[in-house]
Amino acid sequence: MDKRFANLFGLTEEESIALLDTPEDKLAEDDSRYVAAAQLASFATEQSIDALIRAIHNNDPSLNNRITRRKSVESLGKLQVNRALPAIRTCLADDDCYTVENAVWAIGEIGTEDLDILEEIAKLLEKPGQSYRVIIHTLRKFDYKPGLERIRKFLDDDDAPIASAANAAVYQFTGDDTYIEKVMGFLQDSNVYGRRLSIQDLVDVKYYKAIDRISQCPVSVVFRLRGIRLLGEAGIPVGAIAFSDIQPSLEAVIYDRPKTLKLVHEYDQIPTLEFAIKELYEVDFGRCYLATKTILESYADTAGQALMATYAAEACNDYGANYHVIKALGWIKYAPAYDLFIEALHNTQPQFQKSRAAAAIALGELGDNRAIGDLKVSLETKIWDLKYAALLSLARFGDNSGRDIAAKDTDWLIQAKANS
Repeated sequence: MDKRFANLFGLTEEESIALLDTPEDKLAEDDSRYVAAAQLASFATEQSIDALIRAIHNNDPSLNNRITRRKSVESLGKLQVNRALPAIRTCLADDDCYTVENAVWAIGEIGTEDLDILEEIAKLLEKPGQSYRVIIHTLRKFDYKPGLERIRKFLDDDDAPIASAANAAVYQFTGDDTYIEKVMGFLQDSNVYGRRLSIQDLVDVKYYKAIDRISQCPVSVVFRLRGIRLLGEAGIPVGAIAFSDIQPSLEAVIYDRPKTLKLVHEYDQIPTLEFAIKELYEVDFGRCYLATKTILESYADTAGQALMATYAAEACNDYGANYHVIKALGWIKYAPAYDLFIEALHNTQPQFQKSRAAAAIALGELGDNRAIGDLKVSLETKIWDLKYAALLSLARFGDNSGRDIAAKDTDWLIQAKANS
C-alpha cells in the first residue's frame, strides 16, 4: 500500500477507533466517523479491523452512517482482511447501491473461492441500478464462468466503461478475439472514462498486442504508462514479450508528442491561441492534446509568452495544465522557460509528479547543457518515469554517464533501459 498519505487525516489509530465507535448523536461538530473509517485503512491491526467490522454492522439509516459503512467496507478491502468477508457479504443485499459496489470491490480485493458468494455477486447483474462495471470486473477476476450469459447482456451497453468490462470478460471466458477488438475500440471512445478504463481491461486480460494502441490513446500519461508497465511486468517474466517489444511504445508515451496520439476530438476551424491555451485546462486530456497540437502547428513562433503568462497566472497551481504548458514550451524550444523547467524538475509535490518527467524531456528539447547536472540528480529519485525521461534527455546531450547509475537501479525498467 502507498504510505505517502497514511496519516492524511491526522488521527492516531486509537483516536480513529474511538471516533468510529461514537454514536452519531454524540459526535462533536467537526468530528467525522467517515474520516475515522478512512484512516483505519492504514492500520492492519486486530483492533482496527474489529472497529471497521462493528461499523459495518451499524445499520443506522442516516446518511452519515451510510457513507461511514461504505468507507468501512472499502478500508477492509484495502487491508485484505479475510475474516471480514462474512460481514462484507451481508452488504451485497444492501439497499444502498454504493455500499453494494464497495462490498463487491472489497471481495475482489480480499479474494474468495466460495462459489455461493460469487453467484450472489453474479445475481446483482439482474438487479436494477447497480454498479455493473465493478460487478463484471470482479466476476472476471475470479474467472466465474457461470456468470457469462448474464455478462453478455452488457456487451453493447450505452455506458462505455461497462461495455468495455463486459467485452473483456467475455473475451477471457471464450477466447474469441471479436470481443477484445471491441475493447481496443474503446481506446478512442469519446468518453474519457471509457478510454481510461479500457486500458485497465486490456491489462486485466493480459492482452499484450494492445501495448502500441495503448501508447496512442489520448488520456493522461499516468494511465498509459501504468498500463504498459503492468503488461510488461506480467509478460516479460513468462517470456510472452520482451523489453524490446514494449520499449518503443513506452518511450513514445514518455516523450508524449501529440502527433503520436490518435486524437478523438477535432476543431471545425483553427481556433485562436487564446482558446487553445484555455483548452489546456480541460479534464479530458484528449482535448488538451488537440490544443497542444494546434499550438505547435499554428502558433509555435508566437505562443511562448502566452504560455509563460498562463503558467504564472493559473497553470502553476493546476496539475493538468501544468503538465501541458511545460510540454508545449518544450516542444517549441522556448529558451526563456529554462528556469521554469528546472523548477518543475525538482518540484516534489505529489500532484505535480508527472510534470517532473515533462520538464526532463523539455530540457532535452531545449538543449541547454546547464541542465545535465540537474538531470543526473533526477536519476537518484524513486520516480521511475522521471528517471527514464532523464536518461532519454541525457542521451540527447550525448551524455551516457547516467547509464552506469541506471544499471544499478532497483527498478527493472530503468535497468532494462540502461542495458538496451
